[in-house]
Amino acid sequence: MLKLGVIGTGWITKQFVEATQEVGGWQLTSVFSRNLERASAFAADFAGEIKGYRDLDTFFAEGDFDVVYIASPNSLHFAQARQAILADKHVIVEKPACSNPNEMKVLIRLLRRKHHIFYFEAARHFHEPNFKAAERQLRKMKTLQGATLTYLKYSSRFDDFLAGSEPNVFSLDFSGGALQDLGVYLVYDAVSWFGMPQKAMYFPHKLRNGIDGKGVAILQYADFEVTLNLGKTATSYLPSEIYGARDTLWLDNAAELKKVTYFAADGSKTDLTQKTAENPMVAEVKNFTAVLQRPESLSNKQLMEDWLAVAVQVNRVLYSLRQSAQLQFRADFEFR
Repeated sequence: MLKLGVIGTGWITKQFVEATQEVGGWQLTSVFSRNLERASAFAADFAGEIKGYRDLDTFFAEGDFDVVYIASPNSLHFAQARQAILADKHVIVEKPACSNPNEMKVLIRLLRRKHHIFYFEAARHFHEPNFKAAERQLRKMKTLQGATLTYLKYSSRFDDFLAGSEPNVFSLDFSGGALQDLGVYLVYDAVSWFGMPQKAMYFPHKLRNGIDGKGVAILQYADFEVTLNLGKTATSYLPSEIYGARDTLWLDNAAELKKVTYFAADGSKTDLTQKTAENPMVAEVKNFTAVLQRPESLSNKQLMEDWLAVAVQVNRVLYSLRQSAQLQFRADFEFR
């Protein structure tokens, strides 16, 4: 049985814990929140003896858990993951795992010292069956001419921003913005399917505080370009497409991946859609569970390293895109 501690009590944490219950082999034991009443209320939704904490040091020192799931504001991911690794806890951190490559390098060096610790970025769609179905079909396409990947979803917090407040997801201090929050899905697609781009440019629409509310990114490869259309201030219903010579791979949504269709050169189409769980976190939890239940397995360790390598590349591309648009987070100055 894997004992789970969580940082954060929002809807995404609840969805993750529910996914662990659906997969099985997990028990929630510890909840951290700056508000102890909130931690207790969150724990009350789940069975078992669950203890709440409002002091992070005490949470890591006394909490009875093997794995921590981190779903705090983006800017806190690095420090909390580092503290977890030092406390000999396995880490599952919501994407984006880090604000910049310097933070990622620190964690990588720490993981090299702590060989027994597993570290995962929770990019849920990367583990889903339809992501793999799209990837398999791409490998069969003889020529690639580029792609247009779209993910725009109106944020529930944007109304608060328009009313004058500054939610964490729209804050430079908390490493927020459209690119970090939603663009990360599209960058995962591009890096996983096409590799590292030769050049990355981002053209954001900046809001009153300098954060990006929406934008268009262009990733240049040797023989084609990939366009990323992303945002948190509007909703798009456009699909995404990957272009071959005369064939096309069609995705209903490049982040949620509910349907995948291949259009051949003759116009015929093949439905590649795979069965998926209602809870979108089940696929990643299944993968993490399989690895963590057999930590001594060399193949499982290699799986983690493979996933980590992609996370590092995604982090680098996100940073390059931000630099091209002169988007600076407070976290970027902490390593100068």
